[in-house]
Amino acid sequence: MKAPTGAFFLTMHSEFKTTIEYLDKLKLHILLIPGEVLTQSNDNLEKGKFNQRFVIQLDGKVEWQGGVVALGEGNGYITVSSARMKQLDVERYDEVHVKLTKDKSEFGHEFPQALAEIFRQDIAIEKRFKDLAPGKQRTIIYYINQPKSLEKQIERAWLYMTNLMKLPEGKETMKGLFGKE
Repeated sequence: MKAPTGAFFLTMHSEFKTTIEYLDKLKLHILLIPGEVLTQSNDNLEKGKFNQRFVIQLDGKVEWQGGVVALGEGNGYITVSSARMKQLDVERYDEVHVKLTKDKSEFGHEFPQALAEIFRQDIAIEKRFKDLAPGKQRTIIYYINQPKSLEKQIERAWLYMTNLMKLPEGKETMKGLFGKE
């Protein structure tokens, strides 16, 4: 893999150029995130440097929220979807300009209106949701936000929250939340 180049501006964000790589074993396109970027963006603390979420911007055109996954040798990666690559008209091994800004949002995604309404009506559901691990919360929010229509988002929110309330506290699985158990 080609090492990223460029300056790292780490007060508010990091910027560098890198190529879009491919992880054969996972069949994913990725951006390699150097360990020094991860350490510096974590206030120079080594511990937990991979447990970071960013707003990722490529070539000043495409932006999304995502987390870093450990790659080894102190580096991490962020996946890049085929749809985002198509938006940018780039392919594997093309060079891109990356801007990473610490994601300070509570959930890493826009909070769905449908879920907010459910919480307004039922505080027990809200409490169970807030007791979930942050990764599970983010995943649920992500899937609720996927449909364009508010009606479909409401359907998904009710389905996931109904499933949540059926599961034993502390034993929630993603399969259970999605009704696949």
